[in-house]
Amino acid sequence: MKEIPMAYVKSNQAGIVLFSLIAIVLQLPWLLAALWVIQLTGVLSGGKGNVFVALARPFLQVEGKKTQAAVLTRFNNSLAVGFLTAALMCWAAGWLLGTYLFAGMLLGAAFLALCGYCVGCTMYYQFKQLRARIR
Repeated sequence: MKEIPMAYVKSNQAGIVLFSLIAIVLQLPWLLAALWVIQLTGVLSGGKGNVFVALARPFLQVEGKKTQAAVLTRFNNSLAVGFLTAALMCWAAGWLLGTYLFAGMLLGAAFLALCGYCVGCTMYYQFKQLRARIR
């Protein structure tokens, strides 16, 4: 099973928190579009194209450190893209409250993940449990 160093995962989460927080506080929805591009690039490249990880990589020591399954990281990043897509669709429709609600949900999930509780991991686990029961 392919593993991703947690330092890379945390770097991405910190980037999401930073961009989302700035976008919400300063009311800059276009910053959410930039974050969407960063996250989508990361998902499509299997994590190799993530700008936050690329910027943090020279400063991180990952050998022998904790890891996370690549499939879980991809699931979580896909959720982030989903939240950002919903936020940007609201923005395009002129519904700024919806834009910031979806951005706020992403911000909350990424912040909780940085604090040690991964909402996406819980969702992934429940999804796997449901699939196992159906089979």
